[in-house]
Amino acid sequence: MSELLPGVTGVLALADGTILQGIGVGAVGEALGEVCFNTAMTGYQEILTDPSYMAQIVAFTFPHIGNVGVNVEDIEQMSGSAETAARGAIFRDVPTPPANYRAEGDLDAWMKRRGVVGLAGVDTRALTRKIRETGMPHGVVAHSPDGVFDLQALVARAKAWSGLEGLDLAKDASCLQPFV
Repeated sequence: MSELLPGVTGVLALADGTILQGIGVGAVGEALGEVCFNTAMTGYQEILTDPSYMAQIVAFTFPHIGNVGVNVEDIEQMSGSAETAARGAIFRDVPTPPANYRAEGDLDAWMKRRGVVGLAGVDTRALTRKIRETGMPHGVVAHSPDGVFDLQALVARAKAWSGLEGLDLAKDASCLQPFV
């Protein structure tokens, strides 16, 4: 696929050449990782800060993400960066504004601060089916407000990535000092 639909500001380029397109959310830029999925109905902030998702792009199958908002109590680790947790997120719908008394902010702004690149408007259940049938692909999620992407370069970057096998991620995901 070389042409994008009008209004596209985000893409997911997989190593097999598949391009999914939609609306970019969160941080502007690109994130390279292994594409996995999560079927939880709640806990998106905990999932995106969980170090077990380090170097991964998480596709959420539940359609209503963002309605609880974000807060400091729901962070799984104290790192402020996506480098030690999920690098990217894929959603069916654009995250909704928070409507919960615990909310201290909205998901989109929080993703921007953490450097998490996101894509919305994707059939995440079809993506999940693909992952279940063929395994977790390498991919690049990209968000560009002007909608300009070098799709061939994104696919090439996903193909060239060596993946997670053999990496010692524990030392990078661990905290440097104890905290209460």
